[in-house]
Amino acid sequence: MIKIGTKAPDFTCEAAVENQIKTVSLQDFHNKHKLLFFYPLDFTFVCPTELHALNDNLDEFKKRGIQLLGASVDSVYSHLSWLRTPKSMGGIQGIAYPLLSDLTKNIAREYGVLNEEQGVALRGVFLIDKNNIIQHASINNLPLGRNVDEILRTCDALLHFEQNGQVCPANWTPGKPAMQATEQGVREYFKESV
Repeated sequence: MIKIGTKAPDFTCEAAVENQIKTVSLQDFHNKHKLLFFYPLDFTFVCPTELHALNDNLDEFKKRGIQLLGASVDSVYSHLSWLRTPKSMGGIQGIAYPLLSDLTKNIAREYGVLNEEQGVALRGVFLIDKNNIIQHASINNLPLGRNVDEILRTCDALLHFEQNGQVCPANWTPGKPAMQATEQGVREYFKESV
């Protein structure tokens, strides 16, 4: 299982990038925040809703300097075929971030999201900082779709901490008070929120 605060496992693989096949590695995005997410399979049911929801918020991720990377155990050719399938037909036409091909299942295994029984990845999300340190991870079982607003909120919390040194309390959103990670900080936070 992946440990928060440790180096993200590196990888090199083929990826579908803007309807082309390219070789991609984690190091290609060094000095950038990355959101690596796994989904079970191409041409399935919950997966296209998630991929489109993330793509619909692509400008929000870009504004925050966060590179999206999707990954499944499908071949890069399956990714390309799905990318050419219209949304109205269950496809992901228009997705504008790289889709990694983890045909060997090594990446999913390294990140601790491989469902060995079914041979697919669970719905894992990993927020990786500029130094390739894992700052956040969440894993949903196959039938449970993710919430993009919560993913963005988590990205905002990490960026707020990096920029201001303040920690983000429960239900924090941008514009709400954060606090110093001290006894005095928590007292002041509760005073302000009462």
